[in-house]
Amino acid sequence: MGRDLQLRSATREDLEWIHELRHRVYARELGQHAPNSIGRLRDGLDGDNVYLVAARGTDRIGFISLTPPWLKRYALEKYLSHEELPLLADDDLFEVRLLTVEPRWRASAAAPLLMYAALRWIASRGGRRVVAMGRTELLDMYLAAGLRPVGHTVRSGALTFEVLTGSVTELTRLTTHRHSTTVERLRTQVDWRLDAPFAARPDGCEHGGASFTAIGTDFSSLHRRHRVLAADVLDAWFPPAPGVRAALADDPEWAARTSPPTGAEGLLAEIARVRALPVGTLVPGAGSSDLIFRAFGQWLTPQSRVLLLDPGYGEYAHVTERVIGCRVDRLRLRREDGWRMDPEQLSAAVEDGRYDLVVVVNPNNPTGRHAPADELRSVIATAPTRTRWWIDEAYLGYVDMGESLADLAATDPRVVVCSSLSKMYALSGMRAAYLVAEAATATELRRRTPPWSVSLPAQLAAVAALRDPAYYKGCWLRTHALRRQLATDLAGLDEAVTVEEAVANWLTVTLPADGPSAAQLVQECRRRDVHLRDLSPMSSEYQGRTVRIAVRDTAENERIVAAFRAALDSLRPGPAPLVPMSGDVSVC
Repeated sequence: MGRDLQLRSATREDLEWIHELRHRVYARELGQHAPNSIGRLRDGLDGDNVYLVAARGTDRIGFISLTPPWLKRYALEKYLSHEELPLLADDDLFEVRLLTVEPRWRASAAAPLLMYAALRWIASRGGRRVVAMGRTELLDMYLAAGLRPVGHTVRSGALTFEVLTGSVTELTRLTTHRHSTTVERLRTQVDWRLDAPFAARPDGCEHGGASFTAIGTDFSSLHRRHRVLAADVLDAWFPPAPGVRAALADDPEWAARTSPPTGAEGLLAEIARVRALPVGTLVPGAGSSDLIFRAFGQWLTPQSRVLLLDPGYGEYAHVTERVIGCRVDRLRLRREDGWRMDPEQLSAAVEDGRYDLVVVVNPNNPTGRHAPADELRSVIATAPTRTRWWIDEAYLGYVDMGESLADLAATDPRVVVCSSLSKMYALSGMRAAYLVAEAATATELRRRTPPWSVSLPAQLAAVAALRDPAYYKGCWLRTHALRRQLATDLAGLDEAVTVEEAVANWLTVTLPADGPSAAQLVQECRRRDVHLRDLSPMSSEYQGRTVRIAVRDTAENERIVAAFRAALDSLRPGPAPLVPMSGDVSVC
């Protein structure tokens, strides 16, 4: 196979060939179905399924079919009920079926390539588990790919199928480690035209900030920062307070060469003053991720059970599932409910005490909804004593700091509040954060905190920021006005798109089901140096159609709207050819 080997989503022209090949293979060759006079095989899922096609030049080689969970039906339901196969009720289950290759290409890499493409497409849409029916005579191929039998065998016509399943995370890990040579060889051979990256990052966790890749992570082309519009991360659009700029400019040579206070004592004292908290309940960190890794690594083991919100900030899934290996469940938030977290549903989920840790991001990123503090207090009050609660308040300033649960965390050993100074105070580059915990918990975490964990420039900047609440309050209020105008302008571009405002410094835009995917739109905007965030990998609830956009200043927001309009126009006639994508889709 040469570079003319192509992997793409099926076109209308491909569908006729797919139906004809299915008839040739499953009716005439294998006897699963009776032959028919039209020489075509179709089924009730054809209009909604996703087909991926492998082709070489003008010759189509093979295809694979995917059924996403938002269709609310699977082909397997013709053979097994939900009682017999409970995983059919999973919110994130994708069905993989009908892997079919033209006879003369069956000795090639076409089948493994199609299986790999299916895995990458599913991961790019937030899938966490797959289910498939594998012909028994090909079982070794499916087992080698990492799929495992669930204990059900299905008979259809002359064929027998084994029902198989696998975790997307585990299948990706297996592919990355066991088949890395094959994957790299295919990368050089395949014209990859899917709107999913060819490969996942080695650590399996994608953050926002692909915009910095466009600027240049080696810092040799920093002049590009004036051209690249970074709306894919939630950094503040406004500068830090005047006092912050003065503190950083006063003696930068001294600040660069001087070791900071070992435990950020002055910063903790300032936080204690501003938040009216005992200093002994505070732990400093170089950003919230530092605190998440440090605390979770101490508290959790592979035997721990954790509950996360879904959709929710991807760092938590990464640390609990991929780094520590916990058993993770998800409380599903749904668009039709306005992404609201139902306190009764949360209470019911935790009442039996099965969870070692419950994570609540409030306001939630990426849904942009805020759960009232009184609701959360009530849920926690009635929850089992063995369950620890981690409340992430990184964006709470945009709502009301009076809604914080920090006072509860300072006295209740079950509750920890994490608060970043990055996004609310325009200090993302400084990396400063803190958590609030009951004194004994805080003491133990400080004992495990490396000395000088927060740099001297970061400590200087954070202290100065906390001393100017009026400045930041004005910035937060201005953010709401900018967000409302941006939402109005984006909604006016196309009545088929759905714009949802967050309570903080972002909004989301969902494209219609018959329009371009979020990945395609993001790619088109990047051509114009405007970087948006494709939310698809974070949750299957987004159905591959939702982008998140950070609020910027007036001029930059106008540029976002212009790029969005141009991207929609370029994609309307049909899916534009995609530049081969690398592993930069964001999930965290």
